[in-house]
Amino acid sequence: MTLLNWDSVGAALFDLDGVITPTAEVHMRAWEKMFNDYLSTIDGQAPYTTDDYFAHVDGKPRLEGVRTFLTSRGIELPEGDPDDPPEADTLWGLGNRKNALFTQVLDEEGIQPYPGSIQLVDALLGRGVRCAIVSSSKNAKAVLATADVIGKFELIVDGVVAAEQGLAGKPAPDTYAWAAEQFGLPNDRAVVLEDAISGVQSGRAGRFAHVVGVDRGAGEQALRDNGADIVVTDLAELLPDS
Repeated sequence: MTLLNWDSVGAALFDLDGVITPTAEVHMRAWEKMFNDYLSTIDGQAPYTTDDYFAHVDGKPRLEGVRTFLTSRGIELPEGDPDDPPEADTLWGLGNRKNALFTQVLDEEGIQPYPGSIQLVDALLGRGVRCAIVSSSKNAKAVLATADVIGKFELIVDGVVAAEQGLAGKPAPDTYAWAAEQFGLPNDRAVVLEDAISGVQSGRAGRFAHVVGVDRGAGEQALRDNGADIVVTDLAELLPDS
């Protein structure tokens, strides 16, 4: 028996990194290198760790990830501008430095989607459930195209769309709510599927039908404590009964 009854669900709203593709791992590596290179220039700073990623960065828009982590270390930098070069010691500069590292790895190594995630997407499409990507990343379309799954998603709400529409990033519910609205659905007929703490917080704040936590390292209890009512390690666990 499936963990989730899909009969009354009109839309499935998927985060991208760590849910559809294992790009969360690529992001983690890029954040680690960028922050540790920067921290090495400051006396007395301990290295950036995986715990820092989950506590301060995971799921947030890039600028907010930089800001939140640096604040946790008592480091203040000017915000700068979105077009700051990666060499600039500003919030935008560090964010752009991280993005350059991420893009380099994506171009060199490519990416494949999680098989269980695509199984679920295909099964839902076969039932008439509309599928969207809701991601803080501005690289979402490039990642989906590289993974050859972009055509499976009717709607992509990424960091570019959020900026254009003036939508607050996760943990605010705005991007997920906007996606449901584009489908003409109330939030309580859409399911949010997330691997990040900020993402399940977003789903809880928006009062969606279900908030699914995909445990790729954040931890089952942490996901439940922050808003997930179902936690899985593979989205194939949610395949509808045939």
